[in-house]
Amino acid sequence: MIGSPVPSRTRIPASREECVVTIDRKSKPRVIAYGEDFLYEKLPVGTRVIYPPAPLEALPDPDVAIRQAVLRPLGADPLFAQLRPGMKVTIAVDDISLPLPPMVLPDIRERILNHVVGLLTDYGVDDVHIIVATGLHRRMTTAEIKRMVGKRVFDQFHPDRLYNHDAEDPDGMVEIGRTEHDEPVIINRRAAESDLVIYVNINLVPMDGGAKSIATGLTNYEGLKAHHNPDHIRRSNSYMDPSKSALATTMARVGKVVHRNLKVFQIETAVNNDMYPPELRFLAKNEDEWSAFDEVKLKGMRYALSKLPRRAKREMFMNIPARYGLTGVWAGEVNAVHAKALDKVFQQYCVPVKGQTDVLLLGVPFISPYNVNSILNPILVQVNAMGYLFNFYRGVPLLKKGGTLILTHPLPDEFHPEHHPSYIEFFHRCLADTRDSDVLMQKYQEEFARNPNYIHQYRYGNAYHGAHPFYMWYWGEGARQHVGQVIVAGAESDAVAQRLGWEATDTLRGAIDRARETHGRGASITYLKLPPIVIADVEP
Repeated sequence: MIGSPVPSRTRIPASREECVVTIDRKSKPRVIAYGEDFLYEKLPVGTRVIYPPAPLEALPDPDVAIRQAVLRPLGADPLFAQLRPGMKVTIAVDDISLPLPPMVLPDIRERILNHVVGLLTDYGVDDVHIIVATGLHRRMTTAEIKRMVGKRVFDQFHPDRLYNHDAEDPDGMVEIGRTEHDEPVIINRRAAESDLVIYVNINLVPMDGGAKSIATGLTNYEGLKAHHNPDHIRRSNSYMDPSKSALATTMARVGKVVHRNLKVFQIETAVNNDMYPPELRFLAKNEDEWSAFDEVKLKGMRYALSKLPRRAKREMFMNIPARYGLTGVWAGEVNAVHAKALDKVFQQYCVPVKGQTDVLLLGVPFISPYNVNSILNPILVQVNAMGYLFNFYRGVPLLKKGGTLILTHPLPDEFHPEHHPSYIEFFHRCLADTRDSDVLMQKYQEEFARNPNYIHQYRYGNAYHGAHPFYMWYWGEGARQHVGQVIVAGAESDAVAQRLGWEATDTLRGAIDRARETHGRGASITYLKLPPIVIADVEP
């Protein structure tokens, strides 16, 4: 079945047990992400800290691996055998919402595109378009596209044959069928009318890739409504575990229709978690193993950050590319390809953890898939924390039902007016009325989605679609149903926290004390140290 999940337990090395540490009286303070800054805090004795695993070894020659994957695909003929002169080919490629932060050059997408375009040229295929599969995300800028695809492809195809997907182009979308649940499957017309669609994907977390690629990246608002809604979110217990996700089940249905009507050659990749440059790698280590020089580096970094305005800090971090290494690349039939990619993703991120916790501490960093080169506004802080970081688990949730979630973030009332115009109205108007996802969907979503100003800004500017903030709110629905209390430590504005339905404290110590008022002095506390990514493989 298209989009069916891999087995629920990928083998995790036993050495990962060293990633779980318990704080004692001699333990050093811990680094905790705090937006564009870092806290350095003593945690209570007995706190469990879960660290990201060491990076998997990267493939020695990515270009060779890409050639081999395309030459020996899974469940499909080699790409060259599917090509003929005069055919129409569309290449769709993931946008820069992943990986995070943007990776060092050359981007993996550039390497793959160079190889695929060269192969198409060799076999006489000249009707080729490359579409950035943005879905309802903002249009990438010319500079962002050029950085992602590289100079060679950019010069050859941009702008006429390399462009952003436009979900609001009235002539550019077509319904290709309906699922057995009568859900419309609507995709980009150019892709639908092509003899072959080649999809180029990066898997950073398990919710990426597979049937979801085309189903969300090349569709429109009407195509997303069937599965981007509160009901589906409530029935998706963990986005990190496709076997427990109603969204994955719907993507499977949509994928069946897509692949019944289109010929698709999927190329998926997996990367390790080597995110930091060498001088910052100490940030991912157990603080008790730091050298004296590591402590000096942290002190100097925190001092420098304290002297910079938030915008300057944000731009500085955005300009430090991640050093992710390619750990695998697979091509061919989407289901077979995605299973291999997911297996590698779980091998990189999963850490065995025994038992749930009363209090879960999460540091919210400066970046999410929806604010690359932009601002992490309060709605995006919410989706980062409640939609993603809370869900970095397999098995059962890391936090007990009714437990307390502590977040660290300054939570300013700050929005990017060009990228997130509909977010501003959503936060200040809709959430002032209600935080109930069902009411928001029924009362406001269609108005925002059809708003001509938001549509114009999406099509001709660099704005997220008018419906996008609603989806971001819905992604937090599972956590809102599970968590008893959310406390933001270090919030600059009580009003912003209250608008989101959260409590606020000035300090982390104050947040922990408040959580203990709820759960008792003996409450268990777990700190999931991010970034880089770590997925808790939780046994009850």
